[in-house]
Amino acid sequence: MTDALTHRRVLAIAVPIVLSNATVPILGIVDTAVVGQLGEAAPIGAVGIGAIILTAVYWIFGFLRMGTTGLTSQAVGAKDVDEVDALLARALLIGLSAGAVMIAGQVFIFQGAFWVSPASAEVEGLARDYMVIRIWSAPATIALYGITGWLIAQERTRAVLVIQVAMNGSNIALSYGLGLKLGWGIEGVAWATFIAEWGGLLVGLWFCRAVFGRAAWLSFARVFDLVRLRHMAAVNTDILIRSVLLQAVFVSFIFYGSDFGDVQLAANQILLQFLYVTSYALDGFAFAAEALVGNALGAKVRAALRRGAMLSSFWGLVICAGLSLSFAIFGGAAIDLMTTATDVQDAAKTYLPYMIAAPLVGVAAWMLDGIFIGATRTTDMRNMMIVSVAIYFASVIPLIAAFANHGLWMAMLISFIVRGATLAWKYPALEAEADKSVSGPVAAA
Repeated sequence: MTDALTHRRVLAIAVPIVLSNATVPILGIVDTAVVGQLGEAAPIGAVGIGAIILTAVYWIFGFLRMGTTGLTSQAVGAKDVDEVDALLARALLIGLSAGAVMIAGQVFIFQGAFWVSPASAEVEGLARDYMVIRIWSAPATIALYGITGWLIAQERTRAVLVIQVAMNGSNIALSYGLGLKLGWGIEGVAWATFIAEWGGLLVGLWFCRAVFGRAAWLSFARVFDLVRLRHMAAVNTDILIRSVLLQAVFVSFIFYGSDFGDVQLAANQILLQFLYVTSYALDGFAFAAEALVGNALGAKVRAALRRGAMLSSFWGLVICAGLSLSFAIFGGAAIDLMTTATDVQDAAKTYLPYMIAAPLVGVAAWMLDGIFIGATRTTDMRNMMIVSVAIYFASVIPLIAAFANHGLWMAMLISFIVRGATLAWKYPALEAEADKSVSGPVAAA
């Protein structure tokens, strides 16, 4: 890892994450294609529902990735190697324990999910068969969140890319082999994911192997230090609350959209894919901000903090400008590829301008999230999310009444703007934490 804060360093962190994210939708496509060869609709629906349920539960533990990145990057900046090692041990313990709790409570998870979103008896039965196998890799999946955050904090994103490619690549090969060639069907797809997720954890641990030769990760006093555990718990709790509130906006968006009929609902769902693409593309640069800002804050070098935030945000803006331009030029064609229903195509194209605007409107919120995670200013993140969600819900009803589905999209963009503006308002206090007056190695590219 170089000390100079350059464009090359930002790209070295970000590009592997962007490539890693690109492998995620491929896996879903292959799994769907494998069960699709069985010639029945129910297995396709079962895999889709089962994967969504488990992904939604795993999503709750996303705080472990973000919190670990922020805390570890600061320990790296402070050159506290023992704390870096202890943070890996804590993240692994949390991940493995959370996964064990999921296994123990699987009956309640499955029942609750089908109570919220019931399906046919056949689909529910097949989905349970799928999830009953996959749930046993929950400890590996959640622990890997911690490993990923720990590696990102040290700017080792190439390792994250290798883990993701190894895991998704083996999953794809095994899904084809077990599900189709051996004729195991939906259970073969589930076993493929189970094996791949535990394999991904082993690859991740291999990248962390240097820690296991040192003493700090086994030090009970260090790993279970109450002050540090309380701080980690506070950071993770704030991130969890913030993430739940963010999810509430997207869930309510879908529910509000359902009031406009099936065509509008389908159009909104297609357009949301543009937002997901934007999020995947920006993740790399937001993660770069997390690592660089946390490192600078740990080292107490304000100039490095500011430059890390500015460089990563510059590239985030470049990516968002490129995405907006791409959506403007190719958005219509992409919509036509995603659906052959002409009424849905026409509806989606009507609201496409909101997706052209979304990357530029939302870039501040996305990048400042990364900056605040790196600084572990999670109380500010939580509070500003509360403000933005409150304004979203206060505006969405009157806007819908006045402009129908246009108003719904306006409210979504307003929530992005408010989140970015309120976090920008809090940014000077974040910078003030790095209160050393000395300058660090922040050479320009």
